[in-house]
Formats: sequence, C-alpha cells, structure tokens
Amino acid sequence: MAASKTQGVVARLEEHDGEIRSKVGDVGCEDSKDCILEPLSLPESPGGDTTFEGSPSVPCIFCEEHFPVAEQDKLLKHMIIEHKIVIADVKLVADFQRYILYWRKRFTEQPITDFCSVIRINSTAPSEEQDNYFLLCDVLPEDRILREELQKQKLKEILEQQQLERNDTNFHGICMFCSEEFLGNRSVLLNHMAREHAFNIGLPDNIVNCNEFLCILQKKLDNLQCLYCEKTFRDKNTLKDHMRKKQHRRINPKNQEYDRFYVINYLELGKSWEEVQLEDDRELLDHQEEDWSDWEEHPVSAVCLFCEKQAETIEKLYVHMKDTHEFDLLKMKLELGLNFYQQVKLVNFIRRQVHQCRCYGCHVKFKSKADLRTHMEEAKHTSLLPEKQTWDQLEYYFPTYENDTLLCTLSDSDSDLTAQQQNENVPVICEDTSKLRALKQNSILNQLPLQECLEN
Repeated sequence: MAASKTQGVVARLEEHDGEIRSKVGDVGCEDSKDCILEPLSLPESPGGDTTFEGSPSVPCIFCEEHFPVAEQDKLLKHMIIEHKIVIADVKLVADFQRYILYWRKRFTEQPITDFCSVIRINSTAPSEEQDNYFLLCDVLPEDRILREELQKQKLKEILEQQQLERNDTNFHGICMFCSEEFLGNRSVLLNHMAREHAFNIGLPDNIVNCNEFLCILQKKLDNLQCLYCEKTFRDKNTLKDHMRKKQHRRINPKNQEYDRFYVINYLELGKSWEEVQLEDDRELLDHQEEDWSDWEEHPVSAVCLFCEKQAETIEKLYVHMKDTHEFDLLKMKLELGLNFYQQVKLVNFIRRQVHQCRCYGCHVKFKSKADLRTHMEEAKHTSLLPEKQTWDQLEYYFPTYENDTLLCTLSDSDSDLTAQQQNENVPVICEDTSKLRALKQNSILNQLPLQECLEN
C-alpha cells in the first residue's frame, strides 16, 4: 500500500515536472544566474493548466495571487487569512515552490477535506461565529511521501552542485581580509583565509554554493557588520579591531541563513547540522558506556619453531617444542640470561634458518623443511645453538614472519616458568638438629601460647 502511494506521488511529480532535472543551484553573484548549464525544455501541462514552476514567484494554492520565493511568510499569511489553510512544519519542506504546485493541482482534483484535518474554532459560540480551518500536515501519508521525495530530489541536486564546485578550476575570488586575488579552485581561497586570517567556515568539501555564501559574507562586511555577533560598527578599522580582539573571525553558528550552504543540513529530513551532530555524540557516549564484561578474547595461536604445529596457549607450545623437538626455550632463556631483545633475536634467527632449510647446529642445507626437521631431531641439533655472536645481531630485530605471534609472548620475567622448574631452582636449607634442646628453648614458637593467654 505504501509502495503504491509512493509511486503515485512520484508519478505526479514527474507529470508536473517532466523528467527530474539536476539543478546546479545558485552560484551567488547575479552575473552567474544567466548561465545555461543543461538543455532546456518547455513544461508540458495537459488540459491547458498554467504551470508556474521555474518562475521566481510562488502562487497561492487556491487563487491567482503570487508571491516572491523569498517572501514565503507572506504567502503563508495570505493562505491563513483568505483561505483558512495552515501548512504544518513548513521548515521541513525541502522545496516549497514544488510543494505548493503539487497541492495546487491536487486540490483541483479532489475536495480539500479529503486531504486536510478540519479544525473548528469558537465551537461553543453561535454557529455564525464558528469557523473552520484546514490543516495540511505529514500525518497524511501522501503529504509525508511528497516531503520525502522532495528531500531526496533536493539532496541529489545539492550533491551534483557540490561535485561541480569540487571539480571547478575556473573559480575567481578575492580574500575578504587582505584583498588578495585567487584563481583556480575554491579551496585555495578558503584554505588561505583559514591559514592566514584564522577565518574558517569549514572544509571546502562540506560547502555547497560557495560563491553565494562568500557574497553574503562579503556584503555583511561591506555593511560594517561583525560576522559572529552581527553588531554594526561605525567604520572598517573599528570592525577589524573588534573581530580580531574578540576572536570573532568566524560565522554565527546560530544564524540559520548559513544552513543551506552546508551539505550536512540536507542529509536527513527535518534535521539541522546541530541535531545530526548531537546524535553522533550520543552514539559515541553510548558506545563508551557499553558493558564489555561478556567479551571473550580469541585465543592466541602461536606456531612452533620447527614444524607447523599451532597451540592455543603459549604454555602448550612450549611443552610441544620440549617434548617433540627437545627444545626448551624457557630453560635456554634462564641458562643464557637472555633479556627480551635477545629472545627476539634468537627466535627470529631460528625462524630464518628453518625457513632457509639450514641446520644452525652444523650449517648443512637441506631440500625441504621435513628433511631438516628429521636431521635435527636425529642429530639432537635443535638444542645445539651456535655462538652468541652468530645470532645476537641487529638484523634479527626484524621478524622473519610478519604475523609471528610467538614474539608477542616473550617476557623478561620468570613468571612464564613452570611450577616444577621454579621449585627445582629454590634452595632448601635443612635445620641443624645437633643442638635440639637449645633449639626448642629458643624457638619463637614458645611465645605463641603466652601471647594467646594475654589476648584472652
């Protein structure tokens, strides 16, 4: 049902508008309004109805009164007073002119009560004093779909205009602060004002209709008006000193006149840049407050130095290398007193020798890793390390394999030794029992019963 309504609205828009054309937007100064950047076509209106689209004025929905596009409020006031119709949330209408033209045609096809809610005022007064007003809002599915379609078309036009300005190399502009002239792309001028004069209106790629935007700002400065606080000053020097001392070389973010020059304001229906940014900030805070208590870390899979065996924990890998290849890395670390960096060098050295199929015990090269492994295990060469100066070289700081997880588990501490190895290295000193009587008399244990009695 919703799809059919959407298709109906789109069909009427296409019938009313011909094929949806890509507008290039206003380019700011009056000379550029005469440019023709695409083929033109005369509007087709079946039945001889007058079509006003493309004209600089907007007609009333019910009568032949016309109002300039810039005087939208006067048209709304006229429709309320003369025709008693109210349009809700006008600021959410992306293209007011096409919105009015669409409903002007629809009201000629069906009664107004089919589309609008009727609001009766003075309902308790006598019937001659009562009056009905008509509310047109997006509660009506057709109105909602129309607003969404106009929003999509407007966004498409804005993005096309933005792309034109991005690729434009014929831009000509003058700095508002030092009167230096710039040619080429608009970004050259905007970056200059941001870098040299600390005047930043945003990234060039986020701005649309840049020429018109700059013309409006220049006009305000020519009228001796501050761009931020919008106060007017008596002369140009006073204005410059004020903007410099008060750090007012920026635009007023609350001035909605500037919203139409930023692409972010066209992304979502009825949402300004502040609302979109606030939603992003809320999402960031929500992510920060998420509970990560159920996070399960993936086990580290380290690969054996001599074969393709992988283990989920480094302890299992150490046991595998000791039992299968008779290579005890922890024992070598302890005996040779290796620090972290020396362990890294040793692992990288062994990795490179095995990768090159060369035995580091006898320096014999083999055809395959399997032959090398068989030789080293039979000759007991896995634990036969060469002299320290052979592998303790700067070149072995660099890993043989980029994703060698074993390097990330190496440590300077002795905490990675097994409990049995730690117990083996703990010296045990037995007591001298030759003077057992004297030992009993002088033992500190004799004081414990006396201390307990005093406490009780």
